[in-house]
Amino acid sequence: MSTTPLIHLDAAQVRQARSLAKRAGAPVVKIAKNHTTVSVERATLRLAGLTGADHEGQPWVNHLVDAVRGQVGLEHGVTTPVYDALRRGVAPDLLTLAQQSASGSVSFRLPEGGRELATTQRTARAQVARGIRAIDAQRAARDRLIRRHGNPKQTPWIYLIVATGDIDEDIPQAQAAAREGADVIAVIRSTGQSLLDFVPEGATHEGFAGTYATQENFRLMRAALDETSREVGRYVRLTNYASGLCMPEIATLAGLERLDMMLNDSMYGILFRDINPIRTFVDQRFSRQIHARAGIIINTGEDNYLTTADAVDAAHTVTVSQLLNEYFAKEAGLADWQLGLGHAFEINPEVPESFRLELAHALLARTLFPDAPLKWMPPTKHMTGDVFRGYLLDGFFNLAGTMTGQGILLVGMMTEAVVTPFLSDRDLALQNVRYVLDAAGGLREDFHPPRDGFIQTRARHVLGEAVDLLDRITTDGLLNAIADGTFGLMKRPADHGKGLEGVVTKAPGYDNPAVTLLETGATR
Repeated sequence: MSTTPLIHLDAAQVRQARSLAKRAGAPVVKIAKNHTTVSVERATLRLAGLTGADHEGQPWVNHLVDAVRGQVGLEHGVTTPVYDALRRGVAPDLLTLAQQSASGSVSFRLPEGGRELATTQRTARAQVARGIRAIDAQRAARDRLIRRHGNPKQTPWIYLIVATGDIDEDIPQAQAAAREGADVIAVIRSTGQSLLDFVPEGATHEGFAGTYATQENFRLMRAALDETSREVGRYVRLTNYASGLCMPEIATLAGLERLDMMLNDSMYGILFRDINPIRTFVDQRFSRQIHARAGIIINTGEDNYLTTADAVDAAHTVTVSQLLNEYFAKEAGLADWQLGLGHAFEINPEVPESFRLELAHALLARTLFPDAPLKWMPPTKHMTGDVFRGYLLDGFFNLAGTMTGQGILLVGMMTEAVVTPFLSDRDLALQNVRYVLDAAGGLREDFHPPRDGFIQTRARHVLGEAVDLLDRITTDGLLNAIADGTFGLMKRPADHGKGLEGVVTKAPGYDNPAVTLLETGATR
């Protein structure tokens, strides 16, 4: 992805920006390391192989974690009391133990003796390691399929959304989109799933404005796109959402079922779903450790800020968020090639020189993050329902993407904000993308804005504002900045928000074999 930069930024200022982002983010990482959540503990049991749900759809993993928390707490981790119970013969296996715990017939405890504790934790680690090895195997399978079928022949990769609510309807639409040229299929998650504190089970057919993220839905769509990859002669990637109250669990299921990209922003759930900030930062660190291990590319959500704040006035907040997302991601083990940092074509088209401003913002991101596959988002906020105007705006968006070397281009729809797109709308949108990429795909070679011209001056101005904001954040604290409405004009204090009751402070001796395996790179 790295190429010669198209604009010149002050190297010392860039280093200062990254240093400030690290200083702003480090206290939050410390908080994340000192806490766990119910979803982190449930994800750990999922890695150990616990699946399924009761007759009302409540996952057994929820039952088991709730039972342990109610009796001995989660301060020492869920696996120690769970595998102590199995070692004592309370149940023959993890599933039976979870079922018995749902009826209140299991007594959990923390082993007291050193030998008992060591044996219990060794057993837990061995079981969780099986899940980690399954993720490793899926990553290796992806690498083999890419070698066999190949990657898309050009960048940016064309990213297209499917969202019917019914996985059986999503599959043929996704396959059709891949045949028409889409390189990445994103299955939008059903509205409201981010606020569910459990992951639904099985194939689903009743999502609203999207399809539920479940392990079975992941498996079905991945298998279908593997078929289409063989047909079209390139590996078609699959995306879903690792966000909300079950972020760690969905990330884990994505790794187990070989998804390739996951929407995973450090602040999106806080700002736009009012999820507690501490819960979010703890969950996102674990989820990103899973993504790092699975070889999954994350997509961050900076584009959302520009749907609530002005895209010109708030441009520097996007840059600040990108720098923070980069720091949090790398701290969790992600590499540059996995950082699909987000930004968007959201300036009001009535603003004079709006296209030049868009180019400046896109080039700033491209130059700051030369090795990241940046995710470039289409216009939504200023789509009016005039499909002809919308189609033109999307064409300008596609042109900006190829001129500035974006890595992942989400296909814009001229019916955005009017209806859920029809297949015909997607076909027209893909025609728009193909025309621009075919006609101007090499334009970046010839595009060199003057060093002191409008575009470069604007980019340097935004970077300067970003540095100033980061400097204030390091003084006031990131959690306070979020509480004050710095990002997206949303005020989210650290002691409020959904899911706060699921946050647990770790006790001395806390043990989570998944975290240990992920942080050490071990396989057993």
